[in-house]
Amino acid sequence: SDERFSARHAEGAEDWLLMIHYLQERDAGAYECQVSTTPPVSHLIHLTVVEPVTVILGGPDVYINTGSRLVLTCTVKFSPEPPAFIFWYHDERLMSYERRPGGVVVSTEPGSVTTSRLLVQSAERRHTGRYTCAPANSKPKSVNVHVIAGDQPAAIVHENNSGVEGRNTR
Repeated sequence: SDERFSARHAEGAEDWLLMIHYLQERDAGAYECQVSTTPPVSHLIHLTVVEPVTVILGGPDVYINTGSRLVLTCTVKFSPEPPAFIFWYHDERLMSYERRPGGVVVSTEPGSVTTSRLLVQSAERRHTGRYTCAPANSKPKSVNVHVIAGDQPAAIVHENNSGVEGRNTR
């Protein structure tokens, strides 16, 4: 028996509730409520479980020149309600949103699809690293940002069946 499932009934009430704690995708399916009367009465309910999905547009690798504007856009789809919060991490450290030139600004627009944008007006080498968008109600998603000096050749990365290959643009 799975302890996540329980039936609840308030004394004197006609209704019973099926409680499922820590709902999972595998809990989706048909549930039957049976009343032990003569003749027996039953009612079939179909439960659909929707798991929110986090996406960072343009990933998994982003290449920009120093001084360029860095914009990372994270969306949360299929969520019954907007996430209570979305945190951004840089190399596994919670980001502080600096309100100074060259600082990081984050804006979040809740809705049926919640969008969070991380903006660095003028990217520097220190902005290189792994950025993670972590919504309260969905699995986090990450992207690798590579800030390269303007005089360095940019690498073009192609994915193929055997892995990743790159070449110089000069």
